[in-house]
Amino acid sequence: EPRVATVTGLLLDPYFSATKLAWILDHVPGARARAERGELCFGTVDSWLIYRLTNGRVHATDVTNASRTMLLNLKTLGWDAEMLALFGVPAEMLPQVRDSAGDFGMAAADHLGGEIPILGVAGDQQAAAFGQACFRPGDVKSTYGTGCFALVNSGAAVPVSQNRLLATAAYRVGAGTAYAVEGSIFVAGAVVQWLRDALGVIRSAEEIEALAATARPAEGLYFVPAFTGLGAPYWDPEARGAILGLTRDMGAAEIARAALDSVCYQTRDLLDAMGRDMKAAGLAALKVDGGMVRNDWFCQRLADLTGLTVDRPKVTETTALGAAYLAGLAAGLFSDIDDIASRWALERRFEPAMNAAARDALYDGWRRAVGRVRAV
Repeated sequence: EPRVATVTGLLLDPYFSATKLAWILDHVPGARARAERGELCFGTVDSWLIYRLTNGRVHATDVTNASRTMLLNLKTLGWDAEMLALFGVPAEMLPQVRDSAGDFGMAAADHLGGEIPILGVAGDQQAAAFGQACFRPGDVKSTYGTGCFALVNSGAAVPVSQNRLLATAAYRVGAGTAYAVEGSIFVAGAVVQWLRDALGVIRSAEEIEALAATARPAEGLYFVPAFTGLGAPYWDPEARGAILGLTRDMGAAEIARAALDSVCYQTRDLLDAMGRDMKAAGLAALKVDGGMVRNDWFCQRLADLTGLTVDRPKVTETTALGAAYLAGLAAGLFSDIDDIASRWALERRFEPAMNAAARDALYDGWRRAVGRVRAV
């Protein structure tokens, strides 16, 4: 694992592409022979879309998506021969690695009614960070969808996390490459879906804000939503979920609040690890996006439990926005990333209102709760 982390920035986990690809080649009859004959292509979703849109003329990806395969060398930004040998992956399968803003071919007219150039390509979270104008070291964003992904710009040098976070290419535009440190939370909005679909305590996701706001003080109640294990910084795929500290006077409202709190505590897990990795650079205010951040109560709670100012932009669909910005750069619609940064607009700022002692006491309880559900 230390060697894999040094080369690729990733930890050995079933989450990434290389282990899945190795399994397919080893277990699907004839797959390895076909791959070695050049009959099979491998890629992440972006490369599949590009291949289909160009009617098979272009098999390419960008540096951000490539950095999630566990096969890319972060320093050279090319496929790494050592990793290909380790996982038994034929180089012939792989897409060409290109900049995030550039020429990825022409989408054929039969798909979209006319030929359209493909000019911007980025991974989900890197695109969101680009849309949030996280262009300076210390700029950090957190996206709250089904899961949660926090990413902090670490500058022009390849970062090495000492706290079990991931290193990644943030974007490559022209001759400039920015790197980032990233942490993944497997369950964020999914815990709200669970309350709706499995427990039936709410009828729609939008109801949870009002329900959580009615909760009585319930110190000692923690919901650890490790439905599919724990992501960063624990990386424990065998951990399982639990609600701890229940008493007779607690009910749906208190569990709903504990569910939202769990997303905030997991965010602090990531931010604390990022802060230790960044050292002198420190972290700027937390820029948030994704479906959950429409909830004002959640955003304020996030500020209170992390101790960081939380900034919600006017445009919260920042993944699509980031991809559009990259395409605009390649098309000449924007002059540079400073031009893009000037277009970021704040919709609302949430300042921490909880004192540090109370915040840390609650977080200590969270850490103990996590220790109860871990498999190691």
